[in-house]
Amino acid sequence: QPSPCEGEGVFQWLTDMSDLTIRSFTLGDWQTNCYVVHMEGDADCWIVDAGFAPRPMLEYIADHELRPSQIILTHAHLDHILGLSALRAIWPDMPSLIHESEKTYPGDPMQNLSALMDQPIVAPNPTGFIEHGQMLSLNGVEFEVRHTPGHSPGGITLYQPDHAVAIVGDTLFAGSIGRYDFPHSDGELLFKSIREQLLTLPGATCVMAGHGPDTTIDEERLHNPFLQSI
Repeated sequence: QPSPCEGEGVFQWLTDMSDLTIRSFTLGDWQTNCYVVHMEGDADCWIVDAGFAPRPMLEYIADHELRPSQIILTHAHLDHILGLSALRAIWPDMPSLIHESEKTYPGDPMQNLSALMDQPIVAPNPTGFIEHGQMLSLNGVEFEVRHTPGHSPGGITLYQPDHAVAIVGDTLFAGSIGRYDFPHSDGELLFKSIREQLLTLPGATCVMAGHGPDTTIDEERLHNPFLQSI
């Protein structure tokens, strides 16, 4: 069955087993893709990343009568955490999860890079941690956490094999890859993450990135100029 990844910011896979929807919201000056993940007909949802001015995301959650159960951060650079305070103000008891190597980044303007942008941001630090190989379940649909460092030390991918979709943060983009010239970035590690954790996924896997349009693993393997030598 072909991937439903159409580059339009909405992933919806309707099967006899489950109706998974991943809705993208492009937020803030950095055009950061943040996601609401939910099953059709069920109120529970996840928020993945929290960009600046998350009102469109909040309106979608309200309109669909959803109930966020956790915030998952693909990493903690400022454009992915600027909306955290607003979300936690609405849902103060909602868990927020990140890879442990970035556990202090949201609350530290130097580590989350906001100090370098002359826009110091102190966001709420996470309430818990996720690690490579961990399985996170949303109403019986399990997502695998893959640690994909390089752009940042704690970058993670959320991969759902049955629905052939991966939320990859800023590790891989359509036609490009994550920057590795930031403090704490590591270019060699980024290419290793892409080679071992993403290019090993089935080719039809829908890649939903932190910026830009959706793509697929096959598309990037064949045409991404940064990947032709790895």
